[in-house]
Amino acid sequence: MPSFQHIEYLILLALIPVFAGLFIYALYKKKATVKKIGDKELVKMLTSNHNSKAYLGKFLLIIISFAILVAALANLRSATGSDKISRNGIDVMIALDVSKSMLAQDIKPTRLDRAKQLLSRLVDKLSNDRVGIVVFAGKAYLQMPLTGDHAAAKMYLNAATPETVPTQGTVIGDALKMCYTSFNSKEKKYKAIILISDGEDHDEGAVKTATQMGQDGVVIYTVGIGSPQGAPLMDEATNQLKTDKEGNTVISKLNEEELRSIAAQANGKYLFYQNTDDVVGNIRSELAGMDQRNVTDDSLMNYKFYFRYFLIAAFLFLVIELFISEKKNRKNKYLKLKPAITVLLLFTGPAISAQTHKEKLAIKKGNEAYKNNDFTKALDAYGEVIQKNPGNATAQFNQGNALYRTDKKEEAVNAYDNAAKKLDKPAEKSNAYYNKAVVLQNDKKLAECIDAYKNALKLEPGNEDARQNLQKALQQQKQQQQKQDQKKNQEKKKQDQKKEQEKKPEQKPQ
Repeated sequence: MPSFQHIEYLILLALIPVFAGLFIYALYKKKATVKKIGDKELVKMLTSNHNSKAYLGKFLLIIISFAILVAALANLRSATGSDKISRNGIDVMIALDVSKSMLAQDIKPTRLDRAKQLLSRLVDKLSNDRVGIVVFAGKAYLQMPLTGDHAAAKMYLNAATPETVPTQGTVIGDALKMCYTSFNSKEKKYKAIILISDGEDHDEGAVKTATQMGQDGVVIYTVGIGSPQGAPLMDEATNQLKTDKEGNTVISKLNEEELRSIAAQANGKYLFYQNTDDVVGNIRSELAGMDQRNVTDDSLMNYKFYFRYFLIAAFLFLVIELFISEKKNRKNKYLKLKPAITVLLLFTGPAISAQTHKEKLAIKKGNEAYKNNDFTKALDAYGEVIQKNPGNATAQFNQGNALYRTDKKEEAVNAYDNAAKKLDKPAEKSNAYYNKAVVLQNDKKLAECIDAYKNALKLEPGNEDARQNLQKALQQQKQQQQKQDQKKNQEKKKQDQKKEQEKKPEQKPQ
């Protein structure tokens, strides 16, 4: 049956209500901003292009992606091998000293090499027990949690070196605490620690820690590796013997008293290393004499993991969210009503399948000239294409832009009309009408300009630039009409006044 390997990560799902609260708060702030503006019609016009459903949809996709990623982190899996292995045994934590004093050569080749050899043979004898490894020097690190995978344990032991722990020193107390936290805290027995060190301890609390652990049912066996006479240490940087401040050679000695005290306080036994097989046999006998309990181990089971499917699903949802726009129309708006018209992205103009390679090169040449404000050269390039292929809508469109920039407005309008007739896509045809409208609007031909804007909007209803410019044109037309009416009224008034003057009788001199 599928289950999560790291079920504790599912607590991250509690963040979803927090995200939902933030989303609701964002909506509240938006409504508050709308109220501050006050003018509902203005707000409606400003937000006409905003898609509130898309905004909600993007949020939901992000939340779903987050939940899927949490599930991937928890690592759903199902067993594909045999059932969990049950056997009688205990939990054994190995604490290995990897400080530089363990490189002393009073035991050949070094104390550390002999210690790793001893532990490797011991692991082979603990077939029914779960094993964990802690390495320590100036700090203690959990190298491997409790597991029945003895091959992995031997691999970690072989890899242990002084470089494994960057902080030098010897803190046996910290190593014992790290081992203790790896055990099941609910059990008061079936727990043993094998501490192998030269006893050079820089932590005075090790014996006190061992006493407390002994009261909690943990048995500690210590192995002293080294010699009471000690041996000098080599400085790896200088390849010379280490010396103290006075220049005396540093001698690393085995501290048996410390190791004996630790074992005694935790109901264990101290063993002095002389022969590997003897020490391994003694420790195995001691562990075999402890109470055994049924150990259920799944570390050797084969599992099918499903996290990759969750990751793929989350990625797809995020990609979908990326391509959802909060605008009702994602099409680019190329032109704005300015004193001078803006180019319709000449460098990526509408592509026409009938263009030949030469035509494309000529249009590109014209585009570069247009960019450099050399409009005459640009017109020549576009004209060359149109002469050879009058049906090239791209050249017609760009020619209209260049004609407008050279103040040839009527010719520009004709070029846009020709482009609109030849363009097939509604958006491209709409852009041609839009450009035509802008030219006409700047030339004060408002009636024709309004018709062109309407044609652009019919083809592309979401073109907000066309919509806004149409409103400006209508307003300008209204103002123009008012001025014309005012002028007519003034002329009529003058005519009426003239008629009144003519009706008055002519006064003759007496």
